[in-house]
Amino acid sequence: MPYADGSGSKVRPCLVLRADSQGADVLKITSQDKSDRDDHVRIPTRDWDPGAEHDSYLNLTESIHLSPAAFADHAGRCDADLWRKLRSLRHLPTP
Repeated sequence: MPYADGSGSKVRPCLVLRADSQGADVLKITSQDKSDRDDHVRIPTRDWDPGAEHDSYLNLTESIHLSPAAFADHAGRCDADLWRKLRSLRHLPTP
């Protein structure tokens, strides 16, 4: 995942919003507590990371387009109930 200032990148989980042969639009996931912010939503981490000690937060501020080569691993699928909740959020970015 690229840093916002363009100075590099790091491996981090993300939620894929849409994908095609050119890449995917994703939202960043962070393990830092963002419960005090309305531009982040808590998501259950243990569904895809059994070693997680707490839930994570999905950053709703902007989607990022990544090439297919940017993906290192597939952690799992988004729970259908969570996906419906996310799609109804007013902050969810659209392309």
